[in-house]
Amino acid sequence: MRLVTYRAHVNASARMGAIVDDLVIDLQRLGAHVGHAIPGDILDFIDLGPHAVAVATELLIQHRDKWPLDTALPLANVRLLAPIPRPRKNIFGIGLNYVEHVEESSRSLDTSKDLPKQPVIFSKPPTAVIGPDDAIEHDAGITRQLDWEVELAVVIGRRARRVGEARALDHVFGYTVINDISARDNRRAGQWIYSKGQDTYAPLGPVIVTADEIPDPHDLNLGLRVNGVEKQNANTRHLLFKIPTLIADISAGIALEPGDIIATGTPSGVGAGRTPQEWLWPGDVVEAWVEGIGTLRNPVVAVGDVPCRRAEQ
Repeated sequence: MRLVTYRAHVNASARMGAIVDDLVIDLQRLGAHVGHAIPGDILDFIDLGPHAVAVATELLIQHRDKWPLDTALPLANVRLLAPIPRPRKNIFGIGLNYVEHVEESSRSLDTSKDLPKQPVIFSKPPTAVIGPDDAIEHDAGITRQLDWEVELAVVIGRRARRVGEARALDHVFGYTVINDISARDNRRAGQWIYSKGQDTYAPLGPVIVTADEIPDPHDLNLGLRVNGVEKQNANTRHLLFKIPTLIADISAGIALEPGDIIATGTPSGVGAGRTPQEWLWPGDVVEAWVEGIGTLRNPVVAVGDVPCRRAEQ
C-alpha cells in the first residue's frame, strides 16, 4: 500500500488514506462500510501491526473501481501532509553512510576521511517535520550554508529491542523519502542536532510504501534536484551500513517503537561537497526522490529579519 496523511480541505482534520491510481481512499471510512474498525490516524494504524495492513490491502482489492460513497477523493483535490505529521520521538539520523559522501565530507566539513566503524547517529526532533510542498525556512540570521540530503527513511512497525540483524527487517513497517536539510555553519563542537534539527529541516513523504511492496530496500535508485538540476543520483546498494545493521545497532541500546523513523544517510552530491560550494536560497525548489516511493518537493522561503542574497554564498 501507498499510505498518506491528507486534508480534504483547509479546515478539515488530518486523516489517513491509501493512494490507488489517482484517488485517495479513506481507509477508516472504507472499513466502516464493511464493519472493520480501521483507525483514521496513521500512527494508530501502524500500532496494529501486520494484520491491519493485510485487512486494509484486502479491502482495497475488493472495492477497487467500486468505491463506497464518501471513501474516495481525487488526489488532485486533497492536500498531502507528511505521512507521519508528528513523530512520537526524534528521527534517528545516520551520518556518513555512503562511501563517497564520507570522502566529500572529509574535504568540506572537517569529518574524518576514514570510514566509520560503527553507524554515526544523530537526531532530528518531531518539530522539524514538514510535508510535500511545505516550505523549508531559510533564516539568513542563522545560516548562510543551507544544504540538502536525499535519504531513504525506514518506518518501524514492531517494537525492536536488542534485535539481531537476521530478523531486523521483520520490524519494518515501510519506507518513505526524507530530505535531511542541514545548516552546515550551525554545527557546534561536533554536535549536529542544531544544524539538522531546526524547524522545517525534515521534509518527509509524500507517501509511506509498506514493506511488502519493496522486496529489496538495498536496490533503490535515489536522487535530488534543485530547480530542476540534478545534484544527487545513487543507489541504496551503496549504503555502508545496511538497514538490518542500523536496526540492530540502535536497538541494542535504544528501543525502536512503532512509528519510529530512521533516515539511512545520504549519498554524495551535497552542496557542501561541490566546487564551488552550493547552498539553498529563498526561491529555490528542492525535489528529493526514491525509486518506488515518489518525489518530495519543497520550496525554500525566507524568514527572519536579516536580508539574504544568493551572491553572499
